[in-house]
Amino acid sequence: MKKFFFLLVITFGILFVANITWIVLNLYSWATVGIDIVLSGSESGLFENIYYSLYFKWIIFADILWIISLIVFMLQRKHFKTDPAQHFLKYNPINSPRLCVTIAAYNEQDSIEKTVKDFIKHRDVESVIVVDNKSMDDTALLAEKCGAKVIRQEKNRGFAHSYAIGLKEALKTDANIIATAEADGTNNAYDLDKMIPYLSNCDMVVGTRQVQIFTQKGNQNSIMHVWGNYWLAKLIQFKYFSLHHFGIINLTDVGCLFRVIKKESLEKLTDQFIDHKTGDAIGGPAFPLYLTMRSIEKNLRIVEVPLTFNKRLGQSKTRSDEKISGIKYGLIFLKFILRY
Repeated sequence: MKKFFFLLVITFGILFVANITWIVLNLYSWATVGIDIVLSGSESGLFENIYYSLYFKWIIFADILWIISLIVFMLQRKHFKTDPAQHFLKYNPINSPRLCVTIAAYNEQDSIEKTVKDFIKHRDVESVIVVDNKSMDDTALLAEKCGAKVIRQEKNRGFAHSYAIGLKEALKTDANIIATAEADGTNNAYDLDKMIPYLSNCDMVVGTRQVQIFTQKGNQNSIMHVWGNYWLAKLIQFKYFSLHHFGIINLTDVGCLFRVIKKESLEKLTDQFIDHKTGDAIGGPAFPLYLTMRSIEKNLRIVEVPLTFNKRLGQSKTRSDEKISGIKYGLIFLKFILRY
């Protein structure tokens, strides 16, 4: 089924380009000679050249074939993820939530103090773990000063590896809910109040930053980020499509790392975060996507809720707010979705 999904997406891209090319050629023909031909009363020759060309026939044939393949794919998903015990309503309230918040940080001295203090003062947060990714500034010292437990990486292995280490460490605590958050001040601890109640019906709650009135003006999510995140999210949703409910998950934002997960649910995942052959974290820059997709593969229940989103403090280390870097990360995410 994954190969079928891969072929559908790739052929859709090819057909999209082919159809756009055909439309552009048509527009060019009309702009250059079409009007003159129509005015001269010989429009039939133009119509014949455009609409009865071999190129046009092949495009129509390919489009119809792709639509048939799409219908077959959808029909095969009629019973996908429909086990009543795993994929439908359950109610298991958490009466006494105890949270451990995991944060990966690299040169975030401008924001780490605000971030750690914000989470520590939340009534349900028992501990905050900061995994310092070999920062060259005072990130680790400031985090410790604010009350966080700091794990210092021996070398910079990327934020995905830091989160993998942090999540494993969080499982050693007394918390029954594990949260992941950004170190750049973009997340607000009070959003935990809206996320935790959903865990009565699911295993993981992920955030979306796509609701404008919940975002601070001037944040780093440009138009490209908003639409790129949205379409990649819908691609994941299509990958796990279910004919009954349009998918086992409803997503609008793939890049949001602010989320909460039940401890017993996280225990099903942590042994698969790091490649034991290379020692690197699986997913790399696409770690949020990996965490979501792996959870779906493990039959965890996931719900997405809108969260608030602030302007970041300090400079972006990945430079994903720049157009070229943003496109690069988008392509990395696309490749991961198609190949995973």
